[in-house]
Amino acid sequence: MHDAHWSLLRDIATEETARLIGRLPPQIRTKIQDIPIIFEKLPGPALVADGVEPDVMGLFVGDDFPHELTDPMPTEIFLFLFNIWDEADAQMPVFRHEVRKTLLHEWGHYLGLDENELDERDLA
Repeated sequence: MHDAHWSLLRDIATEETARLIGRLPPQIRTKIQDIPIIFEKLPGPALVADGVEPDVMGLFVGDDFPHELTDPMPTEIFLFLFNIWDEADAQMPVFRHEVRKTLLHEWGHYLGLDENELDERDLA
């Protein structure tokens, strides 16, 4: 993929993120609004060396909401847009959906949900 494609995917992911934040209930929005969302092409070599799967679509790092301020790492969410694009089979409507679903999944981790709880909400 080239830089123009990356720019388009990043712009669309930014748009979907803003749209999704605007649709959240106020009590949830206030909890997640300050978490940085970082768009990356793919997980870097350091993340993969740390055990992150190379095809992961999103990653939450830091403390979850119930345990904030105990982890020295900043709370951040990463979305790996080339992996999301691949998962969407290069179909833009599916890409938009997967960006939203992946972001909701990572916010769910921040709010303290585990994989089973996310799966019950169709966010796994």
